[in-house]
This record gives sequence, structure tokens and C-alpha cells, in this order.
Amino acid sequence: MTKKWLHHALAGLLCLPGLLVQAQGPNIIKARAAGSAARAASVLRLDEAVQEALQNNPSLQSALHTAQAERHRVPQASSFPDPTFAVNWMGNIKPFSVQTNDPSSYRGVAATQELPFPGKRRLRGEIAGKEADAAQADYEGMRRRLTAEVKAAFYDYWYYDKAMQVTLQNKDLLQKLSQIAEARYRVGKGIQQDVLKSQLQLSLLLQKLTVLQQQQATAAARLNALLARPPEQPLAPPADVAGPAPLNYSLAQLYELADRTDPGLRREQRMVESRQLAVNLARKDYYPDLAVGYMYEQRPLLPDMHGFTFTVNIPAFYKSKQRQELAEAGQRAAAAEESQQNRKNELDFEVQQQYLEAKASQQLLQLYSQGVVPQSSLALESSMSAYQVGTADFLTVFTNFSTVLDYQTGYYRELADYQSSLARLESLTGLELTSGGPAPGGKE
Repeated sequence: MTKKWLHHALAGLLCLPGLLVQAQGPNIIKARAAGSAARAASVLRLDEAVQEALQNNPSLQSALHTAQAERHRVPQASSFPDPTFAVNWMGNIKPFSVQTNDPSSYRGVAATQELPFPGKRRLRGEIAGKEADAAQADYEGMRRRLTAEVKAAFYDYWYYDKAMQVTLQNKDLLQKLSQIAEARYRVGKGIQQDVLKSQLQLSLLLQKLTVLQQQQATAAARLNALLARPPEQPLAPPADVAGPAPLNYSLAQLYELADRTDPGLRREQRMVESRQLAVNLARKDYYPDLAVGYMYEQRPLLPDMHGFTFTVNIPAFYKSKQRQELAEAGQRAAAAEESQQNRKNELDFEVQQQYLEAKASQQLLQLYSQGVVPQSSLALESSMSAYQVGTADFLTVFTNFSTVLDYQTGYYRELADYQSSLARLESLTGLELTSGGPAPGGKE
């Protein structure tokens, strides 16, 4: 009876490699049937997570308020200075009273309006407008970065969910393999060392599960933080990733798109334009502003009087003020140009880095799905057949079995890394790459 049970158990395990061989290419990443209906009922979808982050993330909302505040500065900067109004009297100490017998006694009002030299208000308004555009670019850049961070965190969370599933399957199958080793030992076809090894490997697998649970909790906390949720709030299981999205753009095309659409580069350009306008404004500060005033005086014993004043400021200290202001503006303009070039260099590096990482992951995914997993599955099937007839030891079977499942976990890790690289390329180029849709006009 024991031999018959052992035969059926080994036959069942021998069917497993065949199933793993079929689980290659796109089939590697399909969700397992067990519990799929329950998971589908309540899952965390990538697009929903991104939308929630864009609505609730405080850093993004802060950037939005900053951009809106900068936009309100534009009309302020181009407005005239506030007019001044004054009331005065001469005579008694009582307000607005005059001495009736003194012709020099009077009461009056005065108003003054400062008129900046022509062109200054326009320049100030244009400078404020450029700075508002820069703040808007900051917001758009943060929006892109947040989207990329949420996607990367989601893919990381998804990977640990997959790794947990694979490891749990590993645990269940290892327990069955351990039972077979015990059965072989009972009927005298195995050795006690195989039983002890199987129990040790089960303990090591439980240790791995504990580490994965901690890593999954960390990934969930990171995603919760981006979604503006409490870090300990439970997350629904992630929706499955539909496979590696194609990357149908060449590196040269990505460079061009990044240079044209990157918000960081656009911000630097607006700051260069703002600093150049500031240089023009500093030059105009050599010219005086004009102030116009009107006065009215009422005198009891004499006719009323009207008066006008025209006042200009004299840039008498231009060496320590206007000249230094112009020098400062010139240095700030030069600094803005250097900052723009630095952003261009960083942008090209980031595009190249993410492109190379995506291409490397893409090649590894192809290697996993078309070579490593099928070959290791065949090796497992062969070793299990040999173990059944006593020509292979338990350690060989277990090593091949662990290799298959480790490579499957590695496939999911590479897929998560690949999708994360595409998400970061999205933030740099403005493309939609992670959806898996076709890229019009792209080249491999």
C-alpha cells in the first residue's frame, strides 16, 4: 500500500515540470486560478492609485498652490505704485481749524502718484510672468515625478505579492516532496538524511517567507505614503501586470522628446528669460522715476490756492546701487544659463540610464521566458524521474526544483524593474509607455 501511494505521489510531482514548461512567455505572468475570483473583486489598480495620488499627495498640492500664487504676482508687478493722499492744516492745534485773523493759516489736501520710468512696469510684469511659468513647470514636473514614483512603488508592491505566491507554492510542493522522501525512507528506498534535508529546506523557506512579508509591508507603506494614506493602512492586492509593455522608441528619439517636453528644462528656460529681462530692468533703473502731486489749500482771509509738484529721483549713488544692481542681474543671468545646461546634461543622462536599464530588463525577460525557465523545468523533470528509480539523490531534485521557482521569481523582479524604467522614461519624455499601447512612429 505504501509503495502504491509512493508511486502515485511521484507521478503527481512528475506532472509539475510539464506545467512549468508550459508557463513560459506571456503565460508566466498569468494570475493563479486559486483565489483569483476573490482577488478580482477587490484589487488595487495602477490607474486608480495614480489618480488618488494626484488628487491627495500634499507635495503636489503644495506645488500647485505655489504656481497659482506666482500667477497672482503678475498683475501686481506691472501695476502702478499706490497713490498717496494727505490732509494738512496750519493754525490752531485743533484738527482742520484755522486762525481767522491770520492770512497764513490754511487747511488743505494733497495727492501724489509715482510714475515709473516708461518700460519698467512692463519689464516687471514680464519677469513675474516668466517666474509664474517656471512655477507652473515645477508643478508639472512634480506631477510627472509623482506619477512615476507611484507606478514604481506599485510595481514593487506587485512583485512582492507575486514573490509571496511563488514562495507559498514552493512551500506546498516542498512539503509534498518531503512526504515522498519520508515514504521512501519508510520502505527502505531512501535515507534519513533526505528527510532531514527536506525539513531544513522547509525551515529556510519559512525564513524567506518572513523576509518577503517584511519587504511587502515596506513596499505597501511606501505606496501608502505616496497616496497620502496612513502607512499602516491595509492595501488591496495589486491588479496583475499585463506583461512587458513594448518600448518602440530609439534612444535618439527619446533624447529629442525629452528636450522638447521636459518640465525641468522648460523651467530653466523660463528662468533664463526672466534673468535676461532683469538685466534690462537694471539698465532702466539708471533712469529716474517721476512723481506728480496736487495740493489744494483753503485760506479764510485769502483766495483758495491750487498747487502741483513734479518730483524725480536722482541716481546720485549709482556706483553703489544701480551699477551693482546691473552686475548682480548679469551674474544671475549667467547662473541661469549654466543651470539650464546642467539640466540638459542631467536629462540626457537620466534618459540614457533608464533606456539602458529597460533594454537590459527586456533582454533578461526574453531569456527567462524563452530559455531559462523551460530548460530548468526540463532539468527538474529529468532529476525527478531519476529520483524515482533511485539514480539521483534528494538534494539534486530539490536544487533543480528551487532553481525553477527562483527563476520564476526572477522573471517577476525583472518585469517590475522594466515597467519601473518605462515609468521613469514617461516622466522625462511625456510619453505613455507603461500602458502597453503602440508607439506611433517609433523605431526599435
